[in-house]
Amino acid sequence: MNEKLKPIKVIHLAICAGIIVAYIILGNLTSVENFNLPKIDTSSIIYLMIPIMAIILSNLLYNNQLKKVDTKLKLEEKIPFYQTASIIRLAILEGAAFLILFLKPDFIVLGLVLILYIIYLRPSENQFRNDFNDTRL
Repeated sequence: MNEKLKPIKVIHLAICAGIIVAYIILGNLTSVENFNLPKIDTSSIIYLMIPIMAIILSNLLYNNQLKKVDTKLKLEEKIPFYQTASIIRLAILEGAAFLILFLKPDFIVLGLVLILYIIYLRPSENQFRNDFNDTRL
């Protein structure tokens, strides 16, 4: 099973590495000043909503993709659907992190929170089984 999940694990690793490198290079993470949240006013509230909406939308689309899978399929036959759903979820979160980096670098802390969330979503066999409610190991 782990061998069949290897492509999505590699994709996840590549997305994590790419986004981290982009934040290191473009986000100037060497300065401690970048880790302070700027003053929040009505014009910057939309930048606070980007990560929140990305998390909600990515989880909603992820769960909708998994619900479409035929329950009669064997667990191994569900792997492509899991990969597709995971890629959609990761793409939305990655896009939101890049939006924050390019549109409002002052809110780089929110982008780092999204990166940590992406890392947390690392695909595994246990997660795959849990998402399809199959507890047999």
